[in-house]
Amino acid sequence: MISLKGLTKRYGDRVAVDDLTLELKPGTVTGFLGPNGAGKPNGRL
Repeated sequence: MISLKGLTKRYGDRVAVDDLTLELKPGTVTGFLGPNGAGKPNGRL
């Protein structure tokens, strides 16, 4: 299992992710949704 607790990511003064908490359990399919240019490929684990 992969767990994230309270993850925050900033680019300069801009907050891209604020206080993200999630668990990715084995055997599940998880995807990222968002508009073009939102940086979804940068979130790959």
